[in-house]
Amino acid sequence: MLELNTKAPEFQLPDVVSGKTISLDTFAGKKALLVMFICRHCPFVKHIQTDLARLGKDYKEKNIGIVAISANNVDQYPEDAPEKLKQMAEELGFTFPFCYDETQETAKAYTAACTPDFFLFNASRKLVYRGQLDDSRPSNGIPVTGKHLRLAIETILVDKPITQEQKPSIGCNIKWKPGNEPSYSR
Repeated sequence: MLELNTKAPEFQLPDVVSGKTISLDTFAGKKALLVMFICRHCPFVKHIQTDLARLGKDYKEKNIGIVAISANNVDQYPEDAPEKLKQMAEELGFTFPFCYDETQETAKAYTAACTPDFFLFNASRKLVYRGQLDDSRPSNGIPVTGKHLRLAIETILVDKPITQEQKPSIGCNIKWKPGNEPSYSR
């Protein structure tokens, strides 16, 4: 996993909705940046997608940038193709950019391993949280609240330190292109 205090890796990716290129500079001046690796087909993401949309709405006027990125191999998972991601973003009312990482290099730079996977950075773009949304899973009956991620966001927005005890996210493995699998795993 990406070590805490690691600087946010640079990226330049197309937003599937607007077509604009999104980068770290897009969020310059924001007190925090949340980078989420998600996709359309994964049952773990489907389970929380409404809460992800709500998260975007709840923090739209706050001093945080949010970006979602999908890096799955669309040859094997056509449901995760950019036009399908755009449809997902529009249906759910995402208020944040949803980017497609065709080369999968951004996912590798962030050591993203699954969908969903969350990385929260402070104003200096140092990693302060890499963990789960909450304890809810598609089959465990626990309601989706986003409490772990929301607590981390609220804590960083008031300039308090975030606990070092963080539970890693659980979900579907990122669908790597053949021969493009990273050397890390979780």
